[in-house]
Amino acid sequence: MFGIVRQKISAGGSPLLAFGQRIRPAVSAWRGYSSAAKEITVREALNSALDEEMSADPKVFLMGEEVGEYQGAYKISKGLLDKYGPERVLDTPITEAGFTGIGVGAAYHGLKPVIEFMTFNFSMQAIDHIINSAAKSNYMSSGQISVPIVFRGPNGAAAGVGAQHSHCYASWYASCPGLKVLAPYSSEDARGLLKAAIRDPDPVVFLENELLYGETFPVSAEVLDSSFCVPIGKAKIEREGKDVTITAFSKMVGYALKAAEILAKEGINAEVINLRSIRPLDRDTINASVRKTNRLVTVEEGFPQHGVGAEICASVVEESFGYLDAPVERIAGADVPMPYAANLERLAVPQVEDIVRAAKRACYRSVPMAAAA
Repeated sequence: MFGIVRQKISAGGSPLLAFGQRIRPAVSAWRGYSSAAKEITVREALNSALDEEMSADPKVFLMGEEVGEYQGAYKISKGLLDKYGPERVLDTPITEAGFTGIGVGAAYHGLKPVIEFMTFNFSMQAIDHIINSAAKSNYMSSGQISVPIVFRGPNGAAAGVGAQHSHCYASWYASCPGLKVLAPYSSEDARGLLKAAIRDPDPVVFLENELLYGETFPVSAEVLDSSFCVPIGKAKIEREGKDVTITAFSKMVGYALKAAEILAKEGINAEVINLRSIRPLDRDTINASVRKTNRLVTVEEGFPQHGVGAEICASVVEESFGYLDAPVERIAGADVPMPYAANLERLAVPQVEDIVRAAKRACYRSVPMAAAA
């Protein structure tokens, strides 16, 4: 890879051109599907997106710990080393600050790195490169420097891995101008958003969830087409409703949908919004929904203070306050480091029943917490 960058600098040639000449255009396995809906895991969706984008653009390469010989810590990069070789699928030492800095430098010179963190908790080792180098360079150079780089990996709570491996960094990175922050839920999200992130000219933080990798979702033939892409900055209404709006992202979308099913049995028709994009945030879709339902429940795994839900609440108060018929309800993780004990861990992250209770409070179907206290 270093030789490629030197060649780019000295000769002004197209980066990774030699690889583009050697590699035959790949025919994705997904193209063989019929128009009927198929089911694939989130893991398969991410793998296929990486494969197709690396095949389509020789400037794209993957770098991180165990992405090559081990096929990825979570097998997201399975088969890519054999297909594209060690100069486009680079195993690194355990040194996030080092390989993230290399990736940002490569992006400065026209390559399109995909940097994998084994967990986003480890991105703290590299946050100077992500924030001060990647996020700010385009603005500070008056648009002369583009930084087309993707930082991706599992974010938030997994299971039994303790406080240092369970942090949700959505609100951290979403607070920084210059970054785009995406959080997929389904296989469609994962495939379409990762393709959009790799094609984007700006740095993108791509927050996956370890517990979703093995989850299976139906996808259409359109989603399986190599040209498919989910627009950045656009939320998806997963379930339409008229009584209360529930916003969520990543794994919490599934919890919100389960809560909506329970609420429907009690006569409450909830609208569930899958945010998909944390920055930019689709304020228009959120506010349009609240103006219809007149109630809002925000759901996230992260800490409550300065969270994504707090930003959504502020947006609704600023733009749709007159439409609210009840106080906004925020559901978030407990304001403590993640416990290791399984019973305490469950209490520290939102559960389906928490969302159900919040929606009932918003619809005045139960005693509000303040009154109960």
